[in-house]
Amino acid sequence: MPPRNFTWVIRDQLAVSERLGGYGASHRRVRRQEEVVWVKAQGFTLVISLLASPHNLHVYEAAELPWRHVPFSPGDDPAAVLGAFYRELRADLAAGERVLVHDDDVGDRVQGAIGGYLVYTGLVAQEPKAITVVEHLLHRQMGPAGRELVAVAGRLGS
Repeated sequence: MPPRNFTWVIRDQLAVSERLGGYGASHRRVRRQEEVVWVKAQGFTLVISLLASPHNLHVYEAAELPWRHVPFSPGDDPAAVLGAFYRELRADLAAGERVLVHDDDVGDRVQGAIGGYLVYTGLVAQEPKAITVVEHLLHRQMGPAGRELVAVAGRLGS
């Protein structure tokens, strides 16, 4: 079964979802296992967790599902975190990886990080357009925190 809020950002290359198995009180171990099986069956070659904590990483390891942890908490310097994240993600996609990025939920942090990636790589030339694209793809309005991440990405350049 696909993870909740699973969405392709770049078809067959880059997708986002909420944390496998859900988050908080809705997290279920059985559901997490089913979602890990689904992710592997879809041919994903890398899971990138933006969680500040190492939740789920041991599960990915046990399932032999390659992963990268990019801890991103509200107190972190977004330019430092996103700059490294974007460089690595660009290299992963150029190498043919099929990548799933997640946080606890598909909220402002994921939306802003992904919208910023679109700007950073030049896939979308303008920050407002990237925000609109991400809102359309994810069927959710981006809040101020997400919009600020897109702006940070615009200042990073590629």
